[in-house]
Amino acid sequence: MDDLALARIVHVVAVLFWIGGVAFVTTVLIPAVAAAFPAAERLRFFHRIEGRFAPQARLWVLLAGASGFWMVWRGDMWHRFAEMRSWWMHAMLAVWLAFSVMLYLIEPLFLHRRMRRSCDPGRDFVRLARMHRILLALSVVAVVGAVGGSHGLF
Repeated sequence: MDDLALARIVHVVAVLFWIGGVAFVTTVLIPAVAAAFPAAERLRFFHRIEGRFAPQARLWVLLAGASGFWMVWRGDMWHRFAEMRSWWMHAMLAVWLAFSVMLYLIEPLFLHRRMRRSCDPGRDFVRLARMHRILLALSVVAVVGAVGGSHGLF
C-alpha cells in the first residue's frame, strides 16, 4: 500500500473519531448533564465522564497531526500554506493546534486544577459549553473546507 494512502486513511479515521467525539460531547453530553444535574454539580459530573474521553482525544489528535504532517511532507505540499485558495490547510492546522494546546498543555497543567477549585462551577460549566460549541463550529468549517478543498471545490 502506498504510504500516502495509508496516511490519508489514518488521518480520516483520526479526524472522524476526534471531531465526532467533540460533536458528541458538545451536542449530547453537555446538554444531558445540564438537564440532569443542578448547576453546582454539572462541572464535577462532566469531568468524571470527560476524563475517559480525554486520553482517546489525545490519541486521535496526535494521529491526525502526525498523518497530516506526513502527507504534507511526503506530498511536498508546503506551498499550499502560501496560497489563499488553500485556506482550508490553515483552518485544519489552526484547529489542530488549538486542540493540541488544550489537550496537552492547558487542560492537564492548569484547567483541571482550576475547575476542581472553582468558586462558581455553574458559570464555569456554561463557559465550558460555550467553548465546546465554538471549537465544534471551527472544526466543522475546517472539515468542510478540507473535504471541499482536497476535491477541487476551492
